[in-house]
Amino acid sequence: MIDVKAITDLQREAVKRWHEDKIANPYEDFLALVCRQHEQNYRLWHEEDVARSPEVSDADLAEIKRRIDRLNQRRNDLIEQMDDHLIAQLVAEGIGPAPGARLNTETPASAIDRLSILSLRIYHMQEQAAREDADATHRQKAEDRLVILHEQRRDLSRSLAELLGDVFAGRKILKVYRQMKMYNDPTMNPYLYNAGKGKAA
Repeated sequence: MIDVKAITDLQREAVKRWHEDKIANPYEDFLALVCRQHEQNYRLWHEEDVARSPEVSDADLAEIKRRIDRLNQRRNDLIEQMDDHLIAQLVAEGIGPAPGARLNTETPASAIDRLSILSLRIYHMQEQAAREDADATHRQKAEDRLVILHEQRRDLSRSLAELLGDVFAGRKILKVYRQMKMYNDPTMNPYLYNAGKGKAA
C-alpha cells in the first residue's frame, strides 16, 4: 500500500531542495507521479506571487495568467493520473470493494494535492517567521500560523492513511471523478471555438 509518510517527506524535501537548486524528479513509480504533481503546485505558487506584484505590466500579467492556466490544467490532470494509478494497483492486486463499501467525499490524489499545497504554505510561512527585516509581531503571527499548518498536515496525513487503508481493504470505493475542464478545450470554450467569428456565445 502507499506510504503516506513517504509522500509528505517527498513534498517537504522537494520544496526545500527546489528553492536551493533546479527542479528534478529522482523518484519512481507512484512517487514520481506525486513529484510531478507537486512540481505543478510549486510552479503555480511562484507564478501567483509574481502575478500580484504591482511592478508587473499588463502585458506580462496576461502571459503569467496563461502560464498559471496551463500549470493548473496539468495539476488537475496529474491528480486524475494518481487516482488512475491507484485503481490500476487495486486491479493488479485483485482488490475490489466489499459489499456495502462506500464512496469517500474526496479521492486519495485530491488529499495528496492538498498536502502538497500545505508543504508549500509551511515552507513559506517558516520564511516569514525567520525574517530579520520584519518586526516581532509579524514573526509571531507567522509562528502562530505554523502551529495550525503543522496540525492541518498531521490531520490530513492521518485521514489519507485511513482512506488508503479502507480502499485497499475494500471498505471504501475508489472512483476517478474527471475534472471535465472546458475552458482549455477549443471545442468546448465558446471564446475559443468562436475566435475569429466576431462573437462568443
